[in-house]
Amino acid sequence: MHKYFHGARGDRVFRAATVSVLALLALFFVVVIVSLLTYTSWRSIGAALVAPDTLFAVKLSLITATISTILAIAVAIPVAYAISKNNFFGKSLVDSLLDLPIVISPIALGAALLVFFNTPLGAAINNHVVRFVFSVPGIVLAQFTIISALAIRLLKSTFDGIDMRYEQVARTLGCSKPEAFFRVILPLARNGLIASGILTWARAAGEFGATVTLAGATAMKTETLPISIYLNLASANTGQAVALILILVVISLAALLLIRVITGRRYVI
Repeated sequence: MHKYFHGARGDRVFRAATVSVLALLALFFVVVIVSLLTYTSWRSIGAALVAPDTLFAVKLSLITATISTILAIAVAIPVAYAISKNNFFGKSLVDSLLDLPIVISPIALGAALLVFFNTPLGAAINNHVVRFVFSVPGIVLAQFTIISALAIRLLKSTFDGIDMRYEQVARTLGCSKPEAFFRVILPLARNGLIASGILTWARAAGEFGATVTLAGATAMKTETLPISIYLNLASANTGQAVALILILVVISLAALLLIRVITGRRYVI
């Protein structure tokens, strides 16, 4: 067996094995996407794409995903920088805590938010400040809860890759720490910021579990694209469900391709 993996012959075998696995996985996803296109007629898909509830779901998804992404990136920049460039007691615990939305089920996070708004403090916020439960702000909050961890993790990797000597040189030239951050660190982190923003936006647009738990699944009110897919599948309206799935696929592929075009890199993560 060892002779097949030794020397140039081993290199060819290894390359063939890895490329074969890659081809099989890519083929699997292609088959899944093609099955969507062949499951129903193009006329049904076209009619579903211009249906009022589809347009409402697309509009609501675009708006809420954009708002939640702006909030997530605004929070993730200082948090990721603080974790990346500072050492403090309990750093590992804090870092692990911020990763919880990545590993915990979105439905569990949505249920936790719902429980919070049933406490005295949460009820006061929900009743007198902003209504989150079963309303559009709840969509933004659910999306923010899910994508903030992703944004922090992506930006931390970006800041980890920036040599602190650049900031130190800026300080020796008379820049304060905030000036060095905004004039040196952020420009160096440009590609990471763009990639993080696009990926978190696409993730927010496709978020379902926490959203449906906190904001509910009310047609033409809290009906984002994933919730609309759920509602249409529940009512056996497969044609419109397929059309909505294709919209999400197009959005996701466009986001991934846009990252590669803007950053000029083949791989982002």
